Amino acid sequence: MPICRTVSDAVYVLNEIVRLDYNDKATIEASKYIPHGGYKQFLKVDGLKGKRLGIVRKPFYNFGNDTLKKIFAQHLDTLRQEGAILVDNLEIANIDAILNVGTSERTALMVEFKLALNKYLKELVASPVRTLADAIAFNKKFSDLEKIKEYGQNLFLEAQATNGSSNKEKAALQDMARLTRDDFVKLMIEYNLDALVTPFLGPYGVSVTSVLAIGGFPGISVPAGNDSKGVPLVFAFGD
Repeated sequence: MPICRTVSDAVYVLNEIVRLDYNDKATIEASKYIPHGGYKQFLKVDGLKGKRLGIVRKPFYNFGNDTLKKIFAQHLDTLRQEGAILVDNLEIANIDAILNVGTSERTALMVEFKLALNKYLKELVASPVRTLADAIAFNKKFSDLEKIKEYGQNLFLEAQATNGSSNKEKAALQDMARLTRDDFVKLMIEYNLDALVTPFLGPYGVSVTSVLAIGGFPGISVPAGNDSKGVPLVFAFGD
């Protein structure tokens, strides 16, 4: 069963899971952006009134299915009826480069994974595994138990090979920062947008995930119905 069936449900769940942990640097940093009084205060019937929503159609609406087009057109009409201002037919300048930034994304992910895992393991009260290198060695030693032959540990090995300071790794981080600054951030500022809205269509087309992820921006997926085969359709709101 889904945890959330409405936006209100999602807000109440978010209110509970977003907590400050003084032993977790990430939550300490994130707490700066948690509104005093939590998120429930923003649950308003007329919450969309006057909000500027940017609609980027290319390439996110290129799914070539009239039924899907009709469904999403109906949802856009609903947003208008609820008072949102839709700024339509916007374009993200280097969208092709962003959608193909997978190598840079993966490099950054591997660097962060190694650093975060090493920090976590180091702080354990009692464990023979204190680093990613220890975990790799443990898996090798108990390869049958850990099913290394079936599943391998390529992600561990790839992450272990990073050090966070090579030219390749620095270039990857700089590449993502540049694309974010010159494209998504620029678009949001230029059109004074409160959020970007696109379909999130898995099997039907490209996803806005990379646009948001490379800059560390949040995205919320809102159910938008189902297609004729029962596949869920989703709207993604990014800010």
